[in-house]
Amino acid sequence: MHIVIIGGGFAGVNLALALGKRKGYKITVVDKNNYNFFPPLIYQVATGFLEPSSISYPFRKLFSDQPNTSFRLGKLTKVVPEENKVILSNGELTYDYLVFATGAKTNFFGMENVQRNAISMKTLDDAIEMRNKLLQQMEQATISTDPDDVRKRLTVVIAGGGPTGVELSGMFAEMRNGILRKEYPELVGKGSEIYLIDGSEALLSPMSLQSQKHTYDDLRKLGVKIMLNSRVKDYVNDTVYLGSGETIETKTLIWAAGVTANVFEGLPAETYGRAGRIITDEFNRVTGTANIFAIGDTSIQLSDTDFAFGHPQVAQVAIQQGRHLAKNFRLITENKPLVPFKYKDKGSMAIIGRMKAVVDLPNKAHFNGTIAWFAWLFIHLISLITHRNRVRTLYNWMIAYFTKDQSLRMIIKPTLRPDSDQ
Repeated sequence: MHIVIIGGGFAGVNLALALGKRKGYKITVVDKNNYNFFPPLIYQVATGFLEPSSISYPFRKLFSDQPNTSFRLGKLTKVVPEENKVILSNGELTYDYLVFATGAKTNFFGMENVQRNAISMKTLDDAIEMRNKLLQQMEQATISTDPDDVRKRLTVVIAGGGPTGVELSGMFAEMRNGILRKEYPELVGKGSEIYLIDGSEALLSPMSLQSQKHTYDDLRKLGVKIMLNSRVKDYVNDTVYLGSGETIETKTLIWAAGVTANVFEGLPAETYGRAGRIITDEFNRVTGTANIFAIGDTSIQLSDTDFAFGHPQVAQVAIQQGRHLAKNFRLITENKPLVPFKYKDKGSMAIIGRMKAVVDLPNKAHFNGTIAWFAWLFIHLISLITHRNRVRTLYNWMIAYFTKDQSLRMIIKPTLRPDSDQ
């Protein structure tokens, strides 16, 4: 049985690892990057608290002890279901079973200027770009003689009040109140502002009212300017335009306001549901197909009675669906009935700053402050894919905790040759 998995995120990797050492399976993982990475921590790479290798790991090394698993670097361009074939950017693959685990991409809601000029927070490339840009803006601000220009360079606007937006806001606020004062004393009092903008009535809207209140209060104490019931409408000439008519001048707009799934040629239009997610049955099998499945963020499963509008696009759903589909593939080889997927909600959490976090558990229990902060650290640490990632991340976190600082603020970017094909 040849299973082709498109996408090496939480869902795809957990499926591949669960089947990788079992006889009777040939697994091919296809991804546009040659590494797996941990999206919940890319903002810490962006702010210089973690190095990229702390949250990423090469696929070939990850699967090196699984003789029946191979990796293919490439990008899916088309599916040919009637021929059990996928067309990649660099060739073709045939399959017995195809699994979409392609995750989601940033949704700019059709705003071309925002897409062109804002920084999104979905990939390691985004994180490194943001780190470079923020450091460059601060360096330029130190030599600028125009107060308005300095203020624009030091002002950061974050669109999106979910976990990514909240965690970025808290991190920036603590950097401004600590690192900026120590390393850029000439910029103190020059107008550094952090805006967090969200279109809903509360931050972390899926979480409890207690978590929303604690988050709002803690960010305000850190000096973050929170604008709720407000949406970004455009971003032109270093100016963010809001739906209310207000404007904010800044050279840095970070977009964390929504995601949408990828759409692929070859699957009929009726296959796709809300936000471009592929509609699946209770077994994660794509509607109208017999041997194509979709798991993780790219899938929308409406059969789970506890989640009538589909499961949340979070890591735990992807992990559980990947492992569950592996069990169902084993049932397929044994000619046994498949088992429907049922998501087990393990709770939600977000970190706000040093010793500040919020945690909601399924039994309605709520934690905040130091206990929640340690819980967040522990859960994210054990969720990293290898022991090496965990050790590196723990080391960097310990240094940051004891020194209230970190030393990864280097501007590192590749220089492309004129004749380069990359």
